[in-house]
Amino acid sequence: MAEQGVNEELYAHVTEHGHPEYSEQEQVAIEYAERFALDHLGIDEAFWDRLRAQFTDAEIVDLTICTGSWLAFGRLTQVLHLDVACEM
Repeated sequence: MAEQGVNEELYAHVTEHGHPEYSEQEQVAIEYAERFALDHLGIDEAFWDRLRAQFTDAEIVDLTICTGSWLAFGRLTQVLHLDVACEM
């Protein structure tokens, strides 16, 4: 992943809503992932409008599948008490 520019610094401010290091598209994607994981029933039409302004329907499907997969993987590792760690 490091070859593609993915490193610890990329995620350093991910929990800081509105951080200027992230584009509007990235900020909406981060918010979507957070809402998907923590309050999926709270995703309202106003948010969907913001998401659709940044992503195509196909991109939203991809983002949803990726978010769901990572969420499921994280929960699986916690439930099974697996210590999964790797260098980025």
